[in-house]
Amino acid sequence: MNNKKLSMATKLKYGVGDFGLAVVTAMLQFSMLFYYTDVVGVNAGIAGTAMLVGKITWDLVNDVLFGFLQDKTKSRWGKRRPYLIFCSIPFAIAFWFVFNIPQGLGDIAYFFIIIGTFILFDTFHTLIATAYSAMTAEITEDYQERTSLSTVRMVFSVIGYLMGAGVISPVANLLSNALQITPHQGWGLTALAFGILAAISLLIPGLFLKYTPAVEEEPNKAPSSVKSIFTAFKNKPFVIFLIISSIMSISFTMVTTMLNYYIEHQLNMGPEGIFIMLAMLGVLAIFLVPCGILCNKIGKAKTYALGLAIASTALLVAFFLPKGQSMIIYILAAIVGLGFSAQWVCPHSMIPDVIEYDELLTGERREGLFYGINGTAGKVTGALASAVCGWGLELGKYIEVLGPGQVQPDSALLAIRIMFAIIPAVFLMICIPMLLKYPIDKKKHDALMKELELKRKERTHHED
Repeated sequence: MNNKKLSMATKLKYGVGDFGLAVVTAMLQFSMLFYYTDVVGVNAGIAGTAMLVGKITWDLVNDVLFGFLQDKTKSRWGKRRPYLIFCSIPFAIAFWFVFNIPQGLGDIAYFFIIIGTFILFDTFHTLIATAYSAMTAEITEDYQERTSLSTVRMVFSVIGYLMGAGVISPVANLLSNALQITPHQGWGLTALAFGILAAISLLIPGLFLKYTPAVEEEPNKAPSSVKSIFTAFKNKPFVIFLIISSIMSISFTMVTTMLNYYIEHQLNMGPEGIFIMLAMLGVLAIFLVPCGILCNKIGKAKTYALGLAIASTALLVAFFLPKGQSMIIYILAAIVGLGFSAQWVCPHSMIPDVIEYDELLTGERREGLFYGINGTAGKVTGALASAVCGWGLELGKYIEVLGPGQVQPDSALLAIRIMFAIIPAVFLMICIPMLLKYPIDKKKHDALMKELELKRKERTHHED
């Protein structure tokens, strides 16, 4: 069993890769629907539906499919690193396509362009993200080292999020003014620049992170059938984790998608939006390390539950803020960031534990499968949440392009507040009791690993 303490160099070389995933993910989560509606001028309902169709038609199969592919991959760079090495540059180009769609087209054309560009991007994103995430379980088996590794990873992730969420609009405006181009072109150039930064950060673990997998899988133990998907759902901790992860995906997607609308139209604080996002993500970054420490003190699941309780309370208060500027939003943003710090640390260190539980049940190492199923669930539920945001805006009579002196109707503002605050807060609270009863804590994981190590030795002895 590999319980050796990881060097800081290993943690840094691994963690920097999440900067690349986070910077593009944040831009998609915080700005994709906003870009379609307020920059390009696409109808909110059309944009939301196209995002949903683009995700469910391909995302239903690609995470699991690519997980199987990677579990069977053999190369001089191992199972996971080849996908970071060879897919990073196409990933950057495909990301640029998402934020470079033409203006002035009809609804049908936009519907299919949004679907096509997203599917192309998501193919490379899934190949990279599945491989990168599965590396956590391969690098170490130690309960606390995984939390430490995930904490370092999340530090880079928050930096990427700060860039992708907080500076995208100011950078696009700066480029537009400096180069005397349209805002639409400014967004396209910004996406290209961020895509290049993402590719560079992902190439670092791909090219330079060399490690011996914590468990060397025997050739005859590689997953060989789609039936493996069904056996994965016999893993009770994984099923509970998957339910929590899916609910969290809906909640987090709605918060991030609607934040721009909430700031711009409910608070009338568009130019100050970057500082509100910085307050939320800055506090989140500050509390990543304390969150990791708390995980080792009271357990990952309890820390996660505490964070969600804090975040849901702040969101409920945000619903009642009156229209117009309010300095209270900075305090609430900071509290939400404090709560969501648990969302950034805990899940990434919890899923490797369920992979070992699965190995104890089946005798197989199936990192790619579990990360693939979790990725599929997260993307599909996230797509559903994005679509609900689009549909909700349309039902609320949201006006995509406001004329001089024109403001959003009260129905649109109510829809924005409900989708930004009430629905996400309720979903966060649903997760709390499940986390408090989560079946794997440190004590049970230690016992699981001892039993698993004995089984591995018995298997090796029989084969000898």
